[in-house]
Amino acid sequence: MNYYKNRLLTPAIAALLGISTMMASNAFAAEHKIEMLNNGADGPMTFSPAFLKAAKGDTVRFIAKDKGHNVGMHVAPKGVPLFKGKIDEEITLKLDTEGVYVYDCDPHMALAMVGVIQVGEPTNLEEAKKEQDSLTKKFFANKDRLTKLMAQVK
Repeated sequence: MNYYKNRLLTPAIAALLGISTMMASNAFAAEHKIEMLNNGADGPMTFSPAFLKAAKGDTVRFIAKDKGHNVGMHVAPKGVPLFKGKIDEEITLKLDTEGVYVYDCDPHMALAMVGVIQVGEPTNLEEAKKEQDSLTKKFFANKDRLTKLMAQVK
């Protein structure tokens, strides 16, 4: 009789283990903060950090630490909508899709106020590189900033 009890409990135990694994993966999701700054470690008009490697399921919060900035998404993995925030607007983005995200501050695009987020595998790296070339042509200062950020994508 004990043999059959144990055999019947096995699917229940498996289901509980599966649920606890899903809950644990959500419990370990991180919240990252990216500040929009007039001056930072990378020079004038920058995001800090400008490059972020995150895990699928993490969130990122864009904070206008200094006034007069916004964040807009230029490149995102397939299925992730592009957006443009308002000036001084705090935006939280859930990173549910693996790939490369390239974003900027619209008023300071000419100063290369850009950033890159890599979530898991860089599934859309070729698309991001094409956008890198297009964006870099718009920069009047810090022309190598985006190139340096994209070089960190692995």
